[in-house]
Amino acid sequence: MTLNDQAGVLDRILANRELHSLFQPIVSLSERRILGYEALIRGASNTPLHSPLPLYATARQAGRLSELEIAARQQSCLTFRELALDGLLFLNVCPETLLEPAHQSGQTLKLLQRLGLSPAQVVIELTEQAPIDDFALLATALHHYRAMGFSIALDDLGAGYSSLRRWSELRPDFVKIDRHFIESIHRDAVKREFVGSILKMAAASRAQVIAEGIETHEELSTLASMGVDLVQGYLLGRPTAAPPREIQTLLPIMVSRSSELAEESTTVAGLRVEQVAVGQDMLIPAVLERFRLQPSLNTLAVVDDDDRPVGIVHHHELSSALLKPFAHEVFARKPIARLMSQDFLATESNQSLQQVSRLLTTRARQRIEEDFIITEGGRYVGVGRVMDVLRLITEQRIQQAKHANPLTQLPGNVPIQQCLTRLLDQQREAVVCYVDIDGFKPFNDLYGYAKGDEVLLCLAQTLSERLDPQQDFVGHIGGDDFLVVLGSADWRKRLNGLMAAFQERCRHFYRSEHLEAGCFLAYDRDGRRREYPLLSLSLGVVELDKEAGKRVDASGLAGLASEAKRNAKQVPGYSLHLMRA
Repeated sequence: MTLNDQAGVLDRILANRELHSLFQPIVSLSERRILGYEALIRGASNTPLHSPLPLYATARQAGRLSELEIAARQQSCLTFRELALDGLLFLNVCPETLLEPAHQSGQTLKLLQRLGLSPAQVVIELTEQAPIDDFALLATALHHYRAMGFSIALDDLGAGYSSLRRWSELRPDFVKIDRHFIESIHRDAVKREFVGSILKMAAASRAQVIAEGIETHEELSTLASMGVDLVQGYLLGRPTAAPPREIQTLLPIMVSRSSELAEESTTVAGLRVEQVAVGQDMLIPAVLERFRLQPSLNTLAVVDDDDRPVGIVHHHELSSALLKPFAHEVFARKPIARLMSQDFLATESNQSLQQVSRLLTTRARQRIEEDFIITEGGRYVGVGRVMDVLRLITEQRIQQAKHANPLTQLPGNVPIQQCLTRLLDQQREAVVCYVDIDGFKPFNDLYGYAKGDEVLLCLAQTLSERLDPQQDFVGHIGGDDFLVVLGSADWRKRLNGLMAAFQERCRHFYRSEHLEAGCFLAYDRDGRRREYPLLSLSLGVVELDKEAGKRVDASGLAGLASEAKRNAKQVPGYSLHLMRA
């Protein structure tokens, strides 16, 4: 097809609005949620400009790049709203279009206003497809976006010659590491060093790192162990017109909700610093004197007559405000309510570290050295330090990693024992299920350990998908043994679904002749060749009432689940044996 032909196709696509948007999820590992979606535009499916590369190349050659970008942005924002997707919308923007004389500022903001979307929901993601020399003009345009409430992401870090310079000058909110540095990172020490350096630079510049292009479990596991929290790639979800909304339908083998139970049981009450607040009518010089007498104070909470927080005063901001000309004369007799910030985080003392961490990460540019307000029944009782929350969560993550199964990254025996102990202490009604794969050893011997590992990963993924991450737990005891705690009322339905899903997924692991015969031949423990049925699951289930903790401890409960599993294994094929504690 000639350039003229391609230009004609482009003209038809733009004239008839033959663009459609796909969305790829971006996942937070620590919060087990979908942070947002990157919008990816496609041309008409029956044309040579369906793929974005020829589509944008043709638009650039025809001098219609800005027109294509605006049309793509309109389509992506409209579809995002129609799908009612939660989280952030990442919009790709070619920096060169921002520098074109014909570019009109504010079009994206007007579009969002028409659609009822907020700029706070949108991240402008810069893609480097051509050299950019005018950094000053580019920075001016991006600061304009930021002033309107948009966040900025720098795409493909490391792929372009100018990306590091752009990072240092533009200070984006998000930095996306190019796929080149993610591919096979578990085998490449140099790539791990590069990503480690990026994480340190991001911490210094208060940017969030997104690792994109993740396609294997090994890559994901390595990145998670290095501290990368935001991830994107085919392993977690391909670009699609109907993207997943729930994390349990998306995540592959990852630490489940259960690994967070320790965090959920630790509240911010233990981090509370008892610090006297100031009334909103206190004069500004008196507040300044408080800071002078206590140099270690970062902030002071401002409360009303009922001790309910109404604002916060940051020492550095107050000092900066009073350094302006005539400031002392203007504010000498004014109450602190005139200079306090109403943009503060207040949390109840019984909230968990994990919950508070989520609140902190959703706030725009929360300073790590600042404090948040702690309340009880809505009344002020003290402050907490952001740094303390991050430190404790980091320590817990390190502890969890020590006790995770190296293959599936699911919680191992130590967190399993802790989970059972908490379950009994909390007097919760639940079921404990011991999951075992029937015939796994002969299958492993016949097909090899690599194929056996695939089966284990398949079961781990199936377990994670069938559970409710808000109520349930899945751990990996070792080998082909897993333990599940279900707080869901529909636990029978979930377990039946588990067995059906595992049976279906296992079909592609067998050779065709074994699948047709419904069995395979392998050597038993005595070295004799015998026939084994295809893989199945034995589920030993122990049902708990609220008083179970008075009759059995965690070790005894694990023993009951193991006994129930042994009874289930006496029944050929898929089986479930129920006991009551």
